[in-house]
Amino acid sequence: MIDVTEQINAVRRSVGSRTLEAGEARIVTIGRTYDATVEEVWEACTDAERIPRWFMPVTGDLRLHGRYQLEGNAGGEILTCDPPNGFTATWEYGGDVSWIDVSVTADQGGGTRFELRHTAHVDDKFWDEYGPGATGVGWELGVLGLFLYLGSGESMDPKESEAWSASDEGKEFVTASSAKWRDASIAFGTPEVAATAAGDRTTAFYTGVESEAG
Repeated sequence: MIDVTEQINAVRRSVGSRTLEAGEARIVTIGRTYDATVEEVWEACTDAERIPRWFMPVTGDLRLHGRYQLEGNAGGEILTCDPPNGFTATWEYGGDVSWIDVSVTADQGGGTRFELRHTAHVDDKFWDEYGPGATGVGWELGVLGLFLYLGSGESMDPKESEAWSASDEGKEFVTASSAKWRDASIAFGTPEVAATAAGDRTTAFYTGVESEAG
């Protein structure tokens, strides 16, 4: 059993924007502290044998300027690498290119602080329809997987993970995560009605359950 409330409250989320040469970009940032050393978190996030234990299978050359490919998902190039403190990489999926920035630092209160910032040029229509939760909820599921792996040392069973996501507990987690990303969107300046509608659509996408708003 997973304490959904505890896991949701352990995560910090924020939404921002940045002007790049190609135009305005949206920034989704997620972070939490793990009861593990910096080296343990770094290796879990960068070792090709460990990444599939909590995230998804990966192939490629996991070093500076190397290219990686996540099975059935994004690939890209590792742009910078500063072991064990962080790395940046492109996130290439469906013909679009965005960027991820991962930092791993010792937390003043103990443990290790993990933070991931995802910067992307998002179509205004898609952003208005789903908001930051479209990306944020997915990353939050990954952050949960990392917590479970670091705490147990056991590899994630893809079939069990899929079954959990479809369970009542999994849907409760996604619904709570989506609500928190709605709140982060409102804090960023999105009108509450628009942020709530986008959050409802994101929840429906991940859970397969339509909200009353449709």
